[in-house]
Amino acid sequence: MAALLELEGLVAGYGGGDILLGIDLTVEEGSLTCIVGPNGAGKSTLLRVVSGLLKPTRGSVRFRRESIAALSPRAILNRGIVQVPQERSLFPTMTVWENVRLGAYTVRDRGLVERRLAAVGETFPIVKERRNELAASLSGGQQKIVEFARALMLDPTLLILDEPSMGLDPKTRTTVFNTIRSMNDAGHTLLLVEQNARSGLGIATHGVVMESGRVRLQGPGPEVLSNPEIGRLYLGAA
Repeated sequence: MAALLELEGLVAGYGGGDILLGIDLTVEEGSLTCIVGPNGAGKSTLLRVVSGLLKPTRGSVRFRRESIAALSPRAILNRGIVQVPQERSLFPTMTVWENVRLGAYTVRDRGLVERRLAAVGETFPIVKERRNELAASLSGGQQKIVEFARALMLDPTLLILDEPSMGLDPKTRTTVFNTIRSMNDAGHTLLLVEQNARSGLGIATHGVVMESGRVRLQGPGPEVLSNPEIGRLYLGAA
């Protein structure tokens, strides 16, 4: 598969203190890449750099072989990189349909918006079934799926998911991860940061373990998950 996103020698941080200490990472087109690691490993900082919210100190960020390190968040969004944040971000007093439609706020072709709206309704049945209900009436897992649908309204080239299972019960978490795998099966390229290593790496085509601002392990998701080092790096186990 062709490289879609390439990070090379990436160094970044805040207030003169570096969090990322030389990250080398490639996200291939069509892949589902999952990054795991303990708190403070630098996962969220990495996503902020890719989204344009934080400029790197050194190193390169290339998307389809072009540098995006100096671009604004809006310019990166226009390149097709869309992020679903960790925090719940739906408007609770708006309907499900209205929330999803907002995902296409930069699309000026109304006909295209309607076609995409119909498509995500077919992809995510909960969106279509409960389109006229307020977002506040949905469970946490259902709201997360609506957030996925809203992100797809921009037809992203790369979809970034930040801790999608945060705060979800095990049954709902399974539904969310099945949805993520279905999006990848449908051809979407995903970059996932996840605290639940077993669930995230279990569905990933490529797994990455970060520790203290560096990549410590990477490879096919199931292989990384079964690596005996995962306990030490991720859980601090002997």
